[in-house]
Amino acid sequence: MDKGSMMESEDRIEKTVDIYISAEAVRDKKHKDMEDFNTSKTQTPQHTESDSVRIRSSRAALVCLVLLCVLLLTAVIVLGVYIHTNSTNYTEERDQLLTTITSLRKERGQLITNNTNLTDERDQLITKTANLTEERDQLIIQNGNLTKERDQLKSDKNKQICFDKVDGWTNYQYSVYFISSEKKRWTESRRYCTDRGADLIIINNRAEQNFVKNITSSADLVWIGLTDRDVEGTWKWVDGTSVTSG
Repeated sequence: MDKGSMMESEDRIEKTVDIYISAEAVRDKKHKDMEDFNTSKTQTPQHTESDSVRIRSSRAALVCLVLLCVLLLTAVIVLGVYIHTNSTNYTEERDQLLTTITSLRKERGQLITNNTNLTDERDQLITKTANLTEERDQLIIQNGNLTKERDQLKSDKNKQICFDKVDGWTNYQYSVYFISSEKKRWTESRRYCTDRGADLIIINNRAEQNFVKNITSSADLVWIGLTDRDVEGTWKWVDGTSVTSG
């Protein structure tokens, strides 16, 4: 093969390659255009679906918001009812407590009054008991005095026989009387009597006074058992009793 044929053959090959390359390029461009068309064709439904999803999400959020508002309103209403109910109960309990406090105050006042009355009664009973105790003591003393007088009367009655046998003694009722011829002061005269188991005369009644007058009519001066040496102006008999008559 000569050089010219080889050159011609190489040119033919290059043209064939160029045509092939051009055809590939056209086919690739066409394929790319188809892909772009398909892509643009498929993007529109995707955008529409995204908007639909977005609208649905907005609706769901709105529904949730409405539900939350309803729930919140319901909670507020329930809470208001609960607070009102509790407030009513608290008011009733407060009224009951006030009524109870008023009753307790009345009971306390009654108890204080009863306590005061019981205290007064106790004091009255204490006073009565003290008075009864004093009366009892006085009765005991009087009983003791009466017992002494009884014993003294018995003793005087027993002594009467002895005194009747002694010269100078005068018997009257249950007592015996002696008038000494010696002259002594009142204190010495009383000692003279007590040394002999007797005492100065105690006049108990008018009959005894008349008797004493009769037996002392012959004497210039006689002492009786009356003195104010303890308290001047206050006259008492030697046995401690007060003067009951002039």
